[in-house]
Amino acid sequence: MRQINLKAMAKINLGLDVVRRREDGYHDLRMVMQTVRLFDRVRLSATRSHGVRLKTNLGFLPTDQSNHASRAAQMLIDEYGIKEGVFIELQKHIPVAAGLAGGSSDAAAVLVGMNQLFKLGLDQEALRLRGVKIGADVPYCIMRGTALAEGIGDVLTELPAIPDCSIVIAKPDVRVSTKYVYTHLKLDENTLHPDIDAQIEAVRAGDLKGMCACCGNVLESVTETAYPKITALKKKMLESGALASMMSGSGPSVFGIFEDRSKAQAVYEQLRGRADGMQVFLTSPFFPRSR
Repeated sequence: MRQINLKAMAKINLGLDVVRRREDGYHDLRMVMQTVRLFDRVRLSATRSHGVRLKTNLGFLPTDQSNHASRAAQMLIDEYGIKEGVFIELQKHIPVAAGLAGGSSDAAAVLVGMNQLFKLGLDQEALRLRGVKIGADVPYCIMRGTALAEGIGDVLTELPAIPDCSIVIAKPDVRVSTKYVYTHLKLDENTLHPDIDAQIEAVRAGDLKGMCACCGNVLESVTETAYPKITALKKKMLESGALASMMSGSGPSVFGIFEDRSKAQAVYEQLRGRADGMQVFLTSPFFPRSR
């Protein structure tokens, strides 16, 4: 049986700005994205039976076409008339609905894996063009590393690797609706926009502290109001020595960037010991080998 194993990597937003609300209901964004060493494991196996079968370690996740991973596989099967089927085994470790692009990264891994397993000959650009049909974050999750994402998140510009650091990610036990966040976001003269250009300059200069000084997420104005736990987590990270702490995506995950590994380890242990259902991870930036 032909098989391929992949890692679907999580992402954080080092900066997230909403430029405008578009007529089609979407929003134009400017985001500095970073892949981190937190990942789901994805195994693809070619099967004699036609179609897609998906199995996951989380019983509450759908396994039909409403799952991004299953949909991605079926899309390529349909496009290329693949006669074989595929069995997807998905071991989830990235928190679900957390602002970490777990579902998008799973879909990205499946697209990459299907391309290799069935020898479709697609380059990364071709995979990214297909990925955006699944979700706005999928093209970035195919690219990975450090990047500026614009448009709805699918227009990507590669950036240099950020300096080495430790990252603590904490996902509180709350559910955040992305639709709710964007619906209630107010864009006016009082909106505090992060300085994405200055952050990019700091990244290019290899200036970790300068990069962290520019961290910001315009969506926090909505999510923090609805979920005070997010504000408390950011405060905890900063008081524990983080150079910056902010919410990733539309939340509710909060991350802290630490220059000192021991400080990151300490706050990781403190948060992990809580009994309120919080998921906590100690990780670091990930960069593709091709860079």
